Amino acid sequence: MAQIGSFALLLALALSAYSFLAGLLALVLPEPGSERLGETARRAGIAAFAVVLLAAVVLVIAAFQDDFSIAYIFHHSNRDLPAPYKFATLWSGQEGSLLFWSLLLATYGLVLRLRHKTDSRLFAHASVIIAAVQVFFLLLLNFAAHPFATMQGSLPQDGNGLNPLLQYPEMVIHPPMLYLGYVGFTVPFAFALGALVMRYPGEKWIHITRRWTMVTWGFLTCGIFLGAHWAYSVLGWGGYWGWDPVENASLMPWLTGTAFLHSVMMQEKRGMLKVWNMWLIFATFLLSIFGTFLTRSGVVSSVHAFAQSSIGNWFVTFLALTFAVCVFFYVKNRSHLRSEHRLESLVSRESSFLFNNLLLLVACFTLLWGTLFPVLSEWVQGTKVTVGPPFFNRVNVPVALLLLLLTAVGPLLAWRKTSVESLKRNFLWPALGALAAGVVLLVLGLRPWKDVSYLYSLITIMLSVL
Repeated sequence: MAQIGSFALLLALALSAYSFLAGLLALVLPEPGSERLGETARRAGIAAFAVVLLAAVVLVIAAFQDDFSIAYIFHHSNRDLPAPYKFATLWSGQEGSLLFWSLLLATYGLVLRLRHKTDSRLFAHASVIIAAVQVFFLLLLNFAAHPFATMQGSLPQDGNGLNPLLQYPEMVIHPPMLYLGYVGFTVPFAFALGALVMRYPGEKWIHITRRWTMVTWGFLTCGIFLGAHWAYSVLGWGGYWGWDPVENASLMPWLTGTAFLHSVMMQEKRGMLKVWNMWLIFATFLLSIFGTFLTRSGVVSSVHAFAQSSIGNWFVTFLALTFAVCVFFYVKNRSHLRSEHRLESLVSRESSFLFNNLLLLVACFTLLWGTLFPVLSEWVQGTKVTVGPPFFNRVNVPVALLLLLLTAVGPLLAWRKTSVESLKRNFLWPALGALAAGVVLLVLGLRPWKDVSYLYSLITIMLSVL
């Protein structure tokens, strides 16, 4: 079994590398020969999916057959493990989860190659970029992670089994949902970078990107909620949300993805924020990879993280190269991203989207800073200074309340500019109602902000309905 799995991963690497190189050549060669070469690249990408699927199936079969000659199965399964958790062995450990990541990426690539044929040029660029990301993960699996490494010495009779804390129903569904979100952001990133590289005319790429982002954002949202329920149900994991570094790592791309889904409407309707939207997509993908790095590198301490390993250097290199590529093509083709209109008024729907984005990015930066501060403080001062939930709550609760306010106000504002008459008609009575409610709360003695903030959030939600 181990030999079959290892060979499948090597073959998948070869096919993905060919898909990347042949697709890249097809983009630069003259038309007569490039079309055939591009088609072979497409077929190689489809074949790579089949081979990665084979490797994943082999690992799952090994778990069900209790093949403890494979070190990964020995460390994460045993004979008494229930069937659902034996299936979940695929993503229970670091090596298997990377294989699962590669499988999902190959699946997204398969869907892309089978569906998007209307604009072959844009598709070809996106396909090449996805193949490049696939090559990175397959290099990692073949030369660093080794999910099919075999045990040395005598064959063990039983395995170590799955951590009891992981033997919970959410183990079967939470990681796949989270990975579907993480991995899925590769597709909008590929279309965005591809459109930038080729200076794509028109806005078709942004429509495709928005649809893919909505799907992957939905998966990530489900994964975060399932993880919160799991953390609450398992003793010692800090309740629904403990501002754990790995929890923060999953929330950061969710925040930037949410910002993009809001600001992209300004580009679709008004041709604005083109640079902003491009970098939001780039940031969302980079933060997805960064979250994977945090989970696997051992840089931060987390109850959700895998054991410390050396593959963190691979992710740092990949992040640096990807960021450099994004910067290079942005500098080269930034004139293509000029906005068609400017912000005409601060009291407009455009400004509400912009402020919404700024608040979401403030929350994201707060998470990034608080997560990395212990590491940075140790590098600079030699002493690790931890940042706990009080910091995140103190900073993010006001941001969340302002976001709720914008959620209520934004839909009532007009595009371009809102007239005084419209402001009076839409906000006079809600504002008076909020003021009256505030006076009542103060009369009742709920004076500290920590007492009334949650009530004000409910009032804001009611105002949004009005």
